[in-house]
Amino acid sequence: MRVFKNILVTGGYGFIGSNFIRYVFEKTDFEGIIVNMDKLTYAANPANIADLFEKYPQRLFFEKGDICNYQKTLDIFKSYNIDLVVHFAAESHVDRSITGPAEFIRTNINGTFNLLETARELWRGRQDVLFHHVSTDEVYGSLGDTGYFFEDTPYNPQSPYSASKAGSDHFVKAYLNTYRIPVTISNCSNNYGPYQFPEKLIPLILMNMMNNKPLPVYGNGKNVRDWLFVEDHCSGIWSIVQKGVIGETYNIGGESELQNIDLVNLLCERVAVKQGLSIDRYKNLITYVTDRPGHDMRYAINCDKIKHDLHWKRTVSILDGIDYTIDWYLNNKKWIEDINSRNG
Repeated sequence: MRVFKNILVTGGYGFIGSNFIRYVFEKTDFEGIIVNMDKLTYAANPANIADLFEKYPQRLFFEKGDICNYQKTLDIFKSYNIDLVVHFAAESHVDRSITGPAEFIRTNINGTFNLLETARELWRGRQDVLFHHVSTDEVYGSLGDTGYFFEDTPYNPQSPYSASKAGSDHFVKAYLNTYRIPVTISNCSNNYGPYQFPEKLIPLILMNMMNNKPLPVYGNGKNVRDWLFVEDHCSGIWSIVQKGVIGETYNIGGESELQNIDLVNLLCERVAVKQGLSIDRYKNLITYVTDRPGHDMRYAINCDKIKHDLHWKRTVSILDGIDYTIDWYLNNKKWIEDINSRNG
């Protein structure tokens, strides 16, 4: 069992990063400090963990910075004596990568490279440190009606986003093999839960329902995704950084496959029940829109490795997770208003 004292979380004001910081402080026995390095892009929201800065003023620190800035990352590593990096910071929205791929190359590839270079400079010969890289199942490409992604599935990225994440994965592995930097990698399925920026499917649908706006569904809605509750993802990452084998990749899946249209219908039904309204009120808002280019048909993760080797398992079912997520968005309208006001 590894024990770390000083954790650098990149992108800690984002959806998964902020949930991870919350998980570590509230659900583990970690006793050290966490440094949140965030560039404060459009998807970052300091409100996500504002309460944690009040609860842990001597243990949680914020450093505004770009992971592509070598001097900044070097200063943070030195100032806080970082011994664990959990690297979330990334451009992650496929649609944005299609219209503007350059920023995805810069952040996801160059940024990861810069962090690795910082680790190479300061961690020479150390084995009491770890660089954990958070990646995605999208690097594996697309599945047909059957089959699963395994850790040894060949990479076959189909979008600029997934290609940039695949490139960063390869750099992480190369720094282990070439420079002996201790690394681990996780590839996760689609996350959902509280604090998710409303460009992603579930919060977008929920917010549009609240505002009586169309509920956009790409193509025929039959694309399949595996849904993972964000806290289960965080617990999986924590298991890996504590017990994972150096150099290994671990897939973290929710084992909850749904067609996009079925997910949207489920959201309509659950919100209608919670509000005592007609289900048709929301289902009539479903609008099929032109499919995006290169839209992968199906993702599905086999996560037997992390379950068997690290004794991790998901604890939140898709139905419980969806209900929790709906309740959170319905009860946090101020958070939604702030997000909308900041992003027009």
